[in-house]
Amino acid sequence: MAQEDINESEWNNPDNWSGGLYFSKKDSRVWVPKQIRSMGWTINLGQKKGAACMMWTFVGAIVLIVLMNILVMNLVIKK
Repeated sequence: MAQEDINESEWNNPDNWSGGLYFSKKDSRVWVPKQIRSMGWTINLGQKKGAACMMWTFVGAIVLIVLMNILVMNLVIKK
């Protein structure tokens, strides 16, 4: 069985989907179409690269929030 067939089989397996999140170690792709393909793409959290991408997205969001708070506090203190 070719990897492309394995990927498609894994993607179609409802056990690999949980609340719109996709987990499959057998699927070689990091980015996969959502269950409703017209809704875009999602990350395969079963792959190390996919899990790392999700983690860095959260870390980046937290850093952005902290920086925005520092900026707002500096603007408030100056007034």
